[in-house]
Amino acid sequence: MMRTFGIIIIGSVFVGIGINLFFVPHHFLDGGMIGIGLIAHYWFGFKPGLTIILLSVPLYMLAFYVDRKLFYNSIHGLWLSSLMIDFFHQWKNILTLPPLMSAFLGGTCVGIGIGLMLKGNSATGGSDLLAQLIGKSFQMNVGKLIFAFDSIVLVVGWPIIGTESFLYSLFAVSTVGFFTTILTHHNHDNGFSFRKY
Repeated sequence: MMRTFGIIIIGSVFVGIGINLFFVPHHFLDGGMIGIGLIAHYWFGFKPGLTIILLSVPLYMLAFYVDRKLFYNSIHGLWLSSLMIDFFHQWKNILTLPPLMSAFLGGTCVGIGIGLMLKGNSATGGSDLLAQLIGKSFQMNVGKLIFAFDSIVLVVGWPIIGTESFLYSLFAVSTVGFFTTILTHHNHDNGFSFRKY
């Protein structure tokens, strides 16, 4: 139990660092609920982690009644990753790297972070949870649902961040998916679909 919790904490730290050191300075987006949190931050100045928690609450309430096991496995990952995203926000101006390097390093950190959290049977936000609930209820492919949700988030955020940041975000999200897949390709049967962007 302690080892699993430690893995989730380390994964959350990677996510928080990747988002704030590399994504936020260039207004890059991620997919899913993290991407929605970033859109709210860029557009309204809201704290992304807090936004993720608030928007995820209804989905976790639904999961509590529909799939109690999925709820318990996911809830700690949501809180920890959101906490770390807001905690490391103070680091956003520590260094500013070129956009391409930031997209790669940020995607690497977030991908490793999400991969570690999935290895600890946890998740980072409500969109993945929603995809799993829909997939189980309607016998739909969870990976395709997650990809659809992520695509919608990126397209909605495009006018807010501009075309250049959008294109770098596509590269960053692809990098996230690559490293998440590497870390979870032996982990398909843990009850979670890995984030495949």
